[in-house]
Amino acid sequence: MNVYKCLNNITKYIEDNLEENIDYNDLSKLLYVNTYTMQRIFSMLAGISISEYIRKRRLSQAGFDLYEGKLKIIDIAIKYQYESATSFSRAFYKFHGIKPSQVTKETKLKNYPRIIFNENVEEIKELDYEIITLEEKTLYGLSIGTNNNDIGQTAPKFFKSISNKYKEKYGEINYGMITYDIEREESQKYYCLYEKEIKEFEKITIPASKWLRFRINSQNEKDIQEISHKFYKEFLPSCKYNLKYLPELEYYHDDITDFLIAID
Repeated sequence: MNVYKCLNNITKYIEDNLEENIDYNDLSKLLYVNTYTMQRIFSMLAGISISEYIRKRRLSQAGFDLYEGKLKIIDIAIKYQYESATSFSRAFYKFHGIKPSQVTKETKLKNYPRIIFNENVEEIKELDYEIITLEEKTLYGLSIGTNNNDIGQTAPKFFKSISNKYKEKYGEINYGMITYDIEREESQKYYCLYEKEIKEFEKITIPASKWLRFRINSQNEKDIQEISHKFYKEFLPSCKYNLKYLPELEYYHDDITDFLIAID
């Protein structure tokens, strides 16, 4: 399966259905994975969440419709799946920087083009892994808000600050954890977690699950980020596994790191 060809089928489907309700289940079938995995793959390879991509394509087309002047604002709002002219106008202004009612033939508007993926990208590269089963875990820690663009900087900085502050009192940090916002389809929070009970910290329960384990012979942030990048850019698009909606974990022990991804 050429994942990039499948992604092109997804953007083509979206293009053909901008005026309809787009069901993520239909999109996931084009990639032969579940909806959550589809969202994560699209977000990582396109650099934009699929919901944001659809929104920008609709607002781009709405701008062309306003140029033509054949439809009322409320009709365009309904056409592109907005519940009201008010919500459409708010989104239009945020994207184009101008209200729909102010658009004329001379107005400069933005256009976010359809994404077309290069189908000739090399996909298969070696990355050793194991499938393991872990029982339910209860962990304790602190978190910081983040997103896909910033996590490469915010996570290591936060880790160092927590380690410096609490190492003498609580010992080494046992886990790093990234939670994902399923609506925005990107990383939401980064946690530093301890196995010992610390009542002043947030209590986190990780359900029992199967996990993909990628072992890194290092605890260096660059080495961990390299494996994470390879997983999302190279391994996930060509593997047969469906991701489970659980946090991503990094388990630090014995001078190594286990990069853990939950699967169904």
